Amino acid sequence: MEIDTKIIEEKYIIAEECPITIFMEQIGGKWKPVIVWLLLDHEVMRFNELDKTIKGISQKMLSQQLKDLEQLGAITRKSYPVIPPKVEYSLTEKGKSLAPLLKAMKAWTYEHIIEKK
Repeated sequence: MEIDTKIIEEKYIIAEECPITIFMEQIGGKWKPVIVWLLLDHEVMRFNELDKTIKGISQKMLSQQLKDLEQLGAITRKSYPVIPPKVEYSLTEKGKSLAPLLKAMKAWTYEHIIEKK
């Protein structure tokens, strides 16, 4: 399939209008896809579980990424009134709908990057 780049250039003169750019601003980055992938695999995870599982992320960054995903409607946060605080995160239907995209990205990475090394 050939892509007519002229049409794309005319339609998305400003990068912010491009659906791919919008997607990457909301779901892209270093940590959000990892968080979504973990929640796809584990269904429910506590903050500390995510923190221990994701190497290299600070608690402040993890907290911000979780808040961003919650505001987007991709995850839900369930807080329990206990001491010490217990907070669980899980994917919403919107978040679960990212599964085919992330699986395709994983397959592409193995096919074109990891296997090529």
